Amino acid sequence: MTTYPMADPWAALADGTRRAIVRRLASGPMAVGELARGLPVSRPAVSQHLKVLKCAGLVTDRAVGTRRLYHVNPEGVAALRAELDTFWGQALDAYRDIVAQEGESK
Repeated sequence: MTTYPMADPWAALADGTRRAIVRRLASGPMAVGELARGLPVSRPAVSQHLKVLKCAGLVTDRAVGTRRLYHVNPEGVAALRAELDTFWGQALDAYRDIVAQEGESK
């Protein structure tokens, strides 16, 4: 089995096709062929995008008979959400400080 280094989830989601794949997988597990039918790229391209998303920890897969089904990895999305929540909290704190300073100067 080939292993790939972990990819940055933010960089993985920078691509519109990969975001579309994650959106579609949010509704439930799908095989590559099902995903490719709704996208303007080939099945091999979808497979490559899934590999990037998997390396970023955002997607996992499992074998079901002769098919491989892909689904959103809740742990990977939770980690991304936690990072975003931290950033958002810091941004709100900074904004609150600016508003307070402007209020004091009036």
